Amino acid sequence: MTSPETLTIAPALRRQWLAVLARAQTQQLAELLPPALTTPHFIRAAEIGMVMLRARAGGSGEAFNLGEASVTRCALRFGNGPLGVGYTLGRDRPKAELIASFDALLQDPLRHAELFVTVIEPLAAAQAQARQAASRAAAESRVEFFTFVRGNS
Repeated sequence: MTSPETLTIAPALRRQWLAVLARAQTQQLAELLPPALTTPHFIRAAEIGMVMLRARAGGSGEAFNLGEASVTRCALRFGNGPLGVGYTLGRDRPKAELIASFDALLQDPLRHAELFVTVIEPLAAAQAQARQAASRAAAESRVEFFTFVRGNS
């Protein structure tokens, strides 16, 4: 599965595909995973933990602890291939494993181009379309507020 040639991946591109995979539904990812894969070697089996969410508010933008969220993470590789990692909000072990599988495969020079076109681009387009639909729905329900001035002040 690995090739003597190496694939140089910009960190921003990898962040992009990991974000798209994390926003996808587990069922979508399971349907898109190529069937003829070897069994992965789990470096870190899918495990559930907690993360602290930080936020900023006010004019000064000082950070504060917003709260905690559960997160599932996984790290694996196929054969001697690149290490794939998967993180997802919530308690979804299969999804973290699928994200890690896709991440490992997308780093493989022999599979990258095909998977990017058949998996990442369609998922990203569908997610953008869903965001636009939600934005339109929110815009349709917008209420304009204004104040009447009464009398002399």
